[in-house]
Amino acid sequence: MVEIPSIGERANRRLSRVALSEVIESRFEELFSLVQAELRRSGVEESLGLGIVVTGGSARMEGIVEMGEEIFRMPVRLGIPRDISGLVDMVQNPIYATGVGLLHYGLQSQHQRQSELISNQGFKGFLSRMKNWFQGNF
Repeated sequence: MVEIPSIGERANRRLSRVALSEVIESRFEELFSLVQAELRRSGVEESLGLGIVVTGGSARMEGIVEMGEEIFRMPVRLGIPRDISGLVDMVQNPIYATGVGLLHYGLQSQHQRQSELISNQGFKGFLSRMKNWFQGNF
């Protein structure tokens, strides 16, 4: 038996692990089916040759990867943050994969913008300043 915390003023409930696992399994099947339908609708499903990556705290639940492989009919793996430094032991967990991925993306975008800015300040930037000077003086 598992105790389910209540919401609001209600008392906690007790539920068998079997009943709870049936509810969770049904919701994951529904979620994965909705994701699969959206991948098909958007035309992306065929380009997912390497498979699906699941992240988040619930991705650690036993059997999620296998269920995903059964529904998507392609490889499914657990996403764990990579290429990180600092508190590696703390964030190398699927719970943090999306957040760490977004931080990586933001950092790469910032580096790309800086590179573009530097290249624009190079020879092109020189020509642009020279052109503006000529236009302003002649």
